[in-house]
Amino acid sequence: MTLSHETVNVDGWLEAVDRLANGSLTLLGLWADPPGVKMATLDEAIGDISIITYITRHNQYPTVGVKHPPAIRLERAIRDLHKLDAIGASDTRPWLKHPDGVYEFLAAEGEALHQISVGPVHAGIIEPGHFRFTANGEFLVRLEQRLGYVHKGIEAMMADAPLDKATKLAARTSGDSTVAYGFAFALAAEMALKIAAPPRAIYLRALMAELERLANHFGDIGAICNDASFSLMHAQCGILRELTLRAAEACFGHRLMMDLIVPGGVARDIAGDGATQLRTLLTEVRRVFPHLTALYDNTASLQDRTVTTGIVKPEYARQFGAGGYVGRASGRDFDARRQPGYAPYDRLTFDVPLLTAGDVNARVWIRIREVEQSLGLIEQIIGSLPDGAIETELQAAGAGEGFAMTEAFRGDVLVWLRLDDNGRVARCHLRDASWFQWPLLETAVEGNIVADFPLCNKSFNCSYAGHDA
Repeated sequence: MTLSHETVNVDGWLEAVDRLANGSLTLLGLWADPPGVKMATLDEAIGDISIITYITRHNQYPTVGVKHPPAIRLERAIRDLHKLDAIGASDTRPWLKHPDGVYEFLAAEGEALHQISVGPVHAGIIEPGHFRFTANGEFLVRLEQRLGYVHKGIEAMMADAPLDKATKLAARTSGDSTVAYGFAFALAAEMALKIAAPPRAIYLRALMAELERLANHFGDIGAICNDASFSLMHAQCGILRELTLRAAEACFGHRLMMDLIVPGGVARDIAGDGATQLRTLLTEVRRVFPHLTALYDNTASLQDRTVTTGIVKPEYARQFGAGGYVGRASGRDFDARRQPGYAPYDRLTFDVPLLTAGDVNARVWIRIREVEQSLGLIEQIIGSLPDGAIETELQAAGAGEGFAMTEAFRGDVLVWLRLDDNGRVARCHLRDASWFQWPLLETAVEGNIVADFPLCNKSFNCSYAGHDA
């Protein structure tokens, strides 16, 4: 993988937009670094990443979203947060900011249509988001989301922050992916500082990341089944999730492993009996999980709810660069651990499961196969964990720029940052996989019945907090 940076004129910017539109490039991110706007793209054929910068004129830049719809929400967020306008944008409604007045949802035309409003306050412990359904009887013909209710201003809080404070902010972008965000931020900071973490720290980071993946996949598999009224799977997967979180706490002193990955390495080594704790966990999961998988596969009433429900077409997954189980269930063969890739995964053996059906069932099976792969990765890591230091001392640093992607349980996390002459964060951008998954949920529910929306939604399990950061 090569990473290139370039400042372009309007022709260079529009050339990149055209390549996004014709599918020869994949959009990784679009963000503001005033007075400029930056766009990161991936050439999947060769694995190269390019970051281009366009210096705005009169606070304006040529729209990307008109030709490439995945950029529309990103442009709206840039307008809200930085007052930079996309010239010719197809949608100029506010996105993260919620001003007083009526929000104009998109109209749907046809006979016998009615609307159903859900949220932003939901039953149970769940983040806020508004869903506006248009239905014909029980059949959904349109879903439009309105998010931004949990916008925390993390990027603004990072401005002029010392690296240790910024690291903690990054780790709180989306709590269920705190390891993945900490990992990506540390890699980006290390690129900017021109340092590398010690080998032992690199392996410990991956160990934490795979434990985080396991815990979340167990939780998701159970919750999806629960939304299909199969509570037994929910209970049994909940036990496996709890065992994983307890193992994480026993190894690293924190159930979610928050604030343990830092620029230069890790803040805490694995406990002396950590390897034993993990081998016990692996044994128990391998004893129980195959029976749960068989139970899921052989329960006809459950299959009736998940098979052919909430289909994401492969061409949409490709167009939106959907990562994680959403993309891989619809045939997009992408995993940031492999491409662009980062240590120590280049020294570990694992498969990236892939399906093409694109329905709820496929997204469950991708999770199941990823659980199996994570078990193998954890076993490899604890069997080859290097000795030595766990942190490289940070030297006094000047200005620098860094970029990194890591694979969270729901997909790729992107972090770009720029340090000033004093080594403080001048600007940082964090992008959750959910930015490119939420729009696909809108397409997936079309033609399904209203009662299947919770099932579709849970099979995506997009992050509100990560999206609204």
